[in-house]
Amino acid sequence: MDDYPEGSLDHNVPFLVVSGLNSNPTKPLLVDPNLREQSILIRSELPPIDGRVARTVLRCIQDTDATNLPWNAHDNPRKCKFKVRTIGREFLLPPRRVNLPDDFDVPLSPHVLHSPFSPLSPGSTLYPDGLIDTRWLGKHQESIPSVCLSFYSLTSDPTLATLHDNQLKTDINAVKNALNQSGYRCRLAVVILSDQSPSSIGQFQERLENIRRSTGLDPKASLFVLPTKRSEAELESAVESVLGAVFDQAIEYYRDLGRHSRKKKGRGVAPQPTVPPTTGTSHTLTLQGWTVRYDFKSAIFAEFRQEMDVALRSYEQAYENLLGVDILETIPGWSPRFNDARLLADIIAIRALRCLLWTGQSTAAVRRWQFHHDRIFDLVDRRGRGTQNYGWKAWEARWCTVMANLIERVKFPELESSTLLLYRPPERNLSAERLQPWELLHHQGYWYRSAARHLAERRKLALAIPEDDRKPPDASAPTKPGKAYSYDTYLCPEPHEEVPLVGTGVNHTKLIVHHLSLARGEFQKRHQVRASAELALECSRELERMGGWKQILEILTPLWRDMPFRAEGWWDVTEAISWTLRKAAVQVGQKELVVAIDWELLNRGFSRRPGWHYDITKSLDDVNVEEQATININDDYLTSFLQASFVFKNEEGKAGQSCPAQLSITSHAFPDAAPVILEGIQVEFDDSLRALRLKHQPSNEKAPAPSRLRASKVSLVESEASSDATFDETSENSSETATLVTLEGSDDLTLFPGQTRVFEMDIPLREPGDAKASSIQVSVAPPTFVLTYGMKLRETNSVGYWYSPTSSHKKVTRANPHKIRVLPRPPKMDIKLVKVLEQYYASETIELELEILNEEDADATAKLEVLLYGHDVPEYRVRTEHGDGKLNSPGLEAPRSHSVSVGSIEKAKSAKATIILDPVDGPTTYDLTVKVLYHLVSDPATPIVQQATYNFNIVNPFEANYDLQPRLHSEWPSLFDYEDVQDHSATETTRRPQGLAQKWSLATRYASFANEDLKVLDLAVNVLATQGNVSCTVSNDKSITAKGVTISPKTIEEAHFELIAQKLSLDDRSPSAADLAFIIKWRRLTSTDLEGSINTTILPLPRFFVTVSEPRVLAAVSYSSTPSAPSPVPSPSSSPTSPASAQQLVFLDITIENPSSHFLTFGLAMEPSDEFAFSGAKTTTLNVLPVSRRAATYRLLPLVRGAWIRPTLVVRDKYFQKVLKIVPTEGMKGDKDGVLVWVPPPDDEDEDGGGEDDGDVDGKVGGGAAGGRGRDVLAARDGGDGGARGTEA
Repeated sequence: MDDYPEGSLDHNVPFLVVSGLNSNPTKPLLVDPNLREQSILIRSELPPIDGRVARTVLRCIQDTDATNLPWNAHDNPRKCKFKVRTIGREFLLPPRRVNLPDDFDVPLSPHVLHSPFSPLSPGSTLYPDGLIDTRWLGKHQESIPSVCLSFYSLTSDPTLATLHDNQLKTDINAVKNALNQSGYRCRLAVVILSDQSPSSIGQFQERLENIRRSTGLDPKASLFVLPTKRSEAELESAVESVLGAVFDQAIEYYRDLGRHSRKKKGRGVAPQPTVPPTTGTSHTLTLQGWTVRYDFKSAIFAEFRQEMDVALRSYEQAYENLLGVDILETIPGWSPRFNDARLLADIIAIRALRCLLWTGQSTAAVRRWQFHHDRIFDLVDRRGRGTQNYGWKAWEARWCTVMANLIERVKFPELESSTLLLYRPPERNLSAERLQPWELLHHQGYWYRSAARHLAERRKLALAIPEDDRKPPDASAPTKPGKAYSYDTYLCPEPHEEVPLVGTGVNHTKLIVHHLSLARGEFQKRHQVRASAELALECSRELERMGGWKQILEILTPLWRDMPFRAEGWWDVTEAISWTLRKAAVQVGQKELVVAIDWELLNRGFSRRPGWHYDITKSLDDVNVEEQATININDDYLTSFLQASFVFKNEEGKAGQSCPAQLSITSHAFPDAAPVILEGIQVEFDDSLRALRLKHQPSNEKAPAPSRLRASKVSLVESEASSDATFDETSENSSETATLVTLEGSDDLTLFPGQTRVFEMDIPLREPGDAKASSIQVSVAPPTFVLTYGMKLRETNSVGYWYSPTSSHKKVTRANPHKIRVLPRPPKMDIKLVKVLEQYYASETIELELEILNEEDADATAKLEVLLYGHDVPEYRVRTEHGDGKLNSPGLEAPRSHSVSVGSIEKAKSAKATIILDPVDGPTTYDLTVKVLYHLVSDPATPIVQQATYNFNIVNPFEANYDLQPRLHSEWPSLFDYEDVQDHSATETTRRPQGLAQKWSLATRYASFANEDLKVLDLAVNVLATQGNVSCTVSNDKSITAKGVTISPKTIEEAHFELIAQKLSLDDRSPSAADLAFIIKWRRLTSTDLEGSINTTILPLPRFFVTVSEPRVLAAVSYSSTPSAPSPVPSPSSSPTSPASAQQLVFLDITIENPSSHFLTFGLAMEPSDEFAFSGAKTTTLNVLPVSRRAATYRLLPLVRGAWIRPTLVVRDKYFQKVLKIVPTEGMKGDKDGVLVWVPPPDDEDEDGGGEDDGDVDGKVGGGAAGGRGRDVLAARDGGDGGARGTEA
């Protein structure tokens, strides 16, 4: 839109002049020197305001400037939009009426003067029949403001208040009167700044009211008071409020102008000029022309009011009248007024398009754009100078550029590049219509591309102008008839300036490149790859005309490398880009690019270029080469005339053997191209195969005639990779093995056009696994450069071919014939476990002895790899003749692979190794994998693996169950014994326990689950931890001798331990618990190392409560031959099988322990029985003090022998009325009904046959059999069970 006159297409917003806030010189509003002489001066005598507050207010006003905002209604949320101009204290308005020019004769009749912008004034450029020009637009956009916003300050000094107020009133009235006398309707708004706060401004209310009455300004619309003693945010809000009222005044101003235009239009009479025309057409502007002028003015004023729908209607009316039969159709094509009318039609159409886009009617805008194009095309073709000239093409290019510029200024969110949308969806009211694709609003790249194509046609038509018309006009020479009217020069230069014979003229190529670059950028942003590539090629061809070779490289090089047209088979596009790029690369000296392009263009799939050598060795003949260039390319982004394949003859092979394979390379070069001599060929393999290299070796024989197929057998040898290798060892296709050892061979590598070279070779297979040929690299090394081209062997379903020497071939029917599966070489190394035990147990160190027997035909060098799998794998190591090796850390379920050297194993000899596993804690299962990795001395390159797997089930050698029974402790603390209660060792690091003590008996029965005899060396119970400030001591079992006890499989042994638990403090009577562990030390009978082979099995016991805080009742029994010698506290060794006489008495002691701090009373009641007679209180009461115990004894005379008797004794807590359960001790047993006491049989029965009863006693006293029920330990007040028992395996 830059081609149109300045200001003709500007967006119209209310014009605001700010006076009194800027003391710096500013650009005057009126710049026309002819008008300045008759201009109207508006001046204020007071100095402008300066300071921080003034700058803040001015910044807030300038923020509302909408000159550069997008042309839409939603990007700026502010209501107030102005075009702001800042002045000092004066400005000039254009004259309302202009005087006659000096060269005009003053008419005798009275004359009426008109505006200098009117076609009625003789001094106007429109005189006498012009419609309207951009000077009128500039008058309202730059010269005449809608509102003049003047700022004044209000003094706070009371001594100067009257003087300053009078000056203020005088100045405001002077400015107001000057504006009224100018004849313009522009408004005056006054803002008085006060240095007071809003709360204190009331003291000046009388002064302000006086100013208002004197000036006659409306305090709601024209006079504002702005206290400035406030925060910056509050000040900005107050300024916005003022601008809101000013904006309403501005809108009203333009509404008045619109009404005035419609009023003048409605008169229906064409006004008369100041002086009637006497030259030219001698006629004035018609009534229809005035109608167009008034409609255009009404539309402009509606735009100022931001009423785009109203403006659009006025523009449409003006457009139809302008292009009607009464105006443009009557103007001859040779008249300058014809182009003026065309210019006005373009301006009206562009402004109508902007109104449509402003309201979101994008599809309607495209239709309107096309309508104007077709209308002007018809008009110019009929009335103008035709459409087959460079001027019309220039207009078409300009018209497309206008649409692109409008889209850029409107900024539709749907057409942002981030959305990737190619066009904006149509409006809702048009969604049901069947729209054509070109009726949618496409992004600006579409329009720039159209403009570039029209510019190319403009250049074509301009270059076709005859030389006579391109000569500059000569005033002395006669002008050829009709020459001046043959070309359309609307907004474009004359023919002699467009394409002069001498000089540059219009740079069409630069214009085309500019528009193509803009279009290409938009297409690239939206990922339109093909369109952007097409534009890049067009742009490069235009740059070729200009010699912009570097720019061509910047544009085409990325496209050439990543061009998708190769894969899609668009060879014409690829060829065009390649030739253009090559020409630029030669000019710039890009040797690598020139060689790569020549390499690709050798393919006969492209069209042949006449006169081209098609010899890769001559690629750099036109390039200055100072040193040999190195070029590395591959088929990722480049096609080639070479096609390569690699085929294994067999699908499988064995390590240590070789497999036949063929490498074939086919040339698809042009038939007349020079043969290509390859410097070398390299084949890269994945996994275990060595890299393959073939070197060129010229044949000494006479060169035969080139045939389509030439096959040869190549012998390969292994060699170290040389440092001067042609191939790139660090390429991504090179494997780690290829940089060390390679397979090398040599042959004649000359390749003729259309020929297929086949190289057959035997590939040695080394390591087992899947292997494949990954890439093939060929190299060409003429004197000026070294070219390496890589071709990847991709996985496809296509079949390969196996060529025979007879020039025939057969298909390899399997998919991916470049792959091979290498099977392991059958190992002949035997692995045996010797001296394997029948069973392995937890808690012992396991040693496994391996024997590795070499049954190969040659000596072997071996390494041993041991992997142990399972849960909680212990640490293990391997011992060989060469030392020990730690293979794993404990706890890893997936051990790392480490190997231990075994050394050289001679033929038919064996080597030994020992695997040592640390002890494990519990039963588990492990899988032991033993690998022997070896290679024969005669073939060190072929690794061989022998593997054996063993399963080990490790079990616990022992399982145990246990009974914990209460016992009566002989010691009980006394509160009256101050020496025992007081802790004399308080300063010692270890305190002696002083609290309550309770005694327990732990009976443990352990069984052997081994499948052989084991020797138990020691038994013990350890206290692992205690809770509750308690000290526990355990007396170990003394039944095991120093030599130990042999225990057979599936047998049960019993051990007894005494446990004494004592609180540390007598004040602490809370319950306490202990964690115990049963420890068995044992060894195998077959073990020879008596010290080192002792194993320790630890069986943890559950947590036991060893002290209680509740009272408990303990029953104890003793026997006496005479009634007068009872034993109050029976010996721990007493048993129910002790011999007794017929007069034997049974003493039953009932002990009540009160560990609490309460005084307790218990009632004891003994019921008579038919089984015994008793002596003692049938009913009695025991008072038990806190932290004490009392005992009651009953003498029982049994009436039966060899039987269990049940004393029916009830112990009741008299306070809680709860019955306490009596807990039996040694020599007794209990059930749910109470305690039972054993009465021994007479001596003769015991000797004759009392074994059955004795066995019954042995089996039941203390808790029954090994798998019996458990008993509670204490008798609680709630009557709960008082025994505890468990089983631990």
